[in-house]
This record gives sequence, C-alpha cells and structure tokens, in this order.
Amino acid sequence: MTDRAGLQELQQAIDEAFAERERVPPREVYLRASEHILLSADLLAHLNELPEDDYTKEEMVAAIDDVIRRRGEQDSLGLLADDDDPSSLR
Repeated sequence: MTDRAGLQELQQAIDEAFAERERVPPREVYLRASEHILLSADLLAHLNELPEDDYTKEEMVAAIDDVIRRRGEQDSLGLLADDDDPSSLR
C-alpha cells in the first residue's frame, strides 16, 4: 500500500470515529484505524504522538497533520486537510 493510500485509510477511520460523536479522543481513532488491516504500524504511530484529549474532527485532522509536518513527511505522505482550505478534508 502506498503512503497516500494509507492516509486515505486513516481518513476513513477518522470518519468512522466521528460518525456519531462530535468529539473523540485519539484512542478512539486508533481503535477504528487498527481495524483497517492495510494501515501500517508507522502510520498508526502518528496517533500515539497526539496529546490525550477530546478533539473535534477538524482539530484531530489538524493535530495529525502537525505530526506529519513535524516528522517531515508532508511531501511523501501528504496531509489530511486540503492545503487551500484547512477546514475541509481531502
């Protein structure tokens, strides 16, 4: 699986976690993401770098994108939020 395909799987897990709730902790997204067997352990590790708190979907995406940037992976992996409109998801 390519890195970008993995990011799409992560986006799907985020969508699933927020389907019925406005705010969720990273562990809820991790739980959903771990059900996606195609996600790499490295990509799941991004969620472990988030402070444990409840996030809105937009806050969660921004926090994960911050981890991606901090790791210098934005060029190879991409970002979850649309660069032109950070409030919209890809």
